[in-house]
Amino acid sequence: MAARRKADRLIISGQVLVNGVPAVAGQQVTPGVDRVTIGGRPIEPTSESTYLMMNKAIGVLTSIGDDRGRQTVADRLPSGAARVFPVGRLDLNSRGLVLLTDDGELAGRLMHPRYHVEKEYRVVIQGRPSGDALRRLSEGMVVSGEQFQPAEVSVLETTPSESRVSMVLREGRKREVRRLWQELGHPVLDLQRVRIDGLQLGDLEEGAVRTLSGDEVARLKSAVNLS
Repeated sequence: MAARRKADRLIISGQVLVNGVPAVAGQQVTPGVDRVTIGGRPIEPTSESTYLMMNKAIGVLTSIGDDRGRQTVADRLPSGAARVFPVGRLDLNSRGLVLLTDDGELAGRLMHPRYHVEKEYRVVIQGRPSGDALRRLSEGMVVSGEQFQPAEVSVLETTPSESRVSMVLREGRKREVRRLWQELGHPVLDLQRVRIDGLQLGDLEEGAVRTLSGDEVARLKSAVNLS
């Protein structure tokens, strides 16, 4: 955390530029794409990238900084951890798998819709979805004029008041799962991401962080055509 505070002081002093523009605290930078300088000296990306998985808790922002002082995934990283950034979004009231890395090329491809990277969620919704609701999700829906691609949905269990479902998406739109179910009249009560492509959350404890294995990194790269 000491290194992070030092970096923030450098940013506040105006010594840090990103692509020639003064940086701001919490700004995300893509290694190998953005040019970063401190006092006019370029900062080169390290040759070894870092790949981490976090089981994000509800109430933690998927961000490296917040101007309102809220807790972020960066605050949950171990002391001395590499300066990584989250890949994609997982909203404040959702929990589960968040990938963090300083590999900008991999992150960019994982987030790009052209690669159709699967993201799997366990979702608890209010009520029981009808066959028509499941069909609409599987065919793709329009919500507030925005077209959403088809989702794979299966009902895992139901009670008289709520249902637990599995959803697999291949987009990364903001609050996509919640917006879809809200449109169908089934507000989301709990949302957990459990998989990104072949990367499984598994039994990682809530709030915990671990390093990805070489095989896990290789599979993610293969999914987006990186060697």
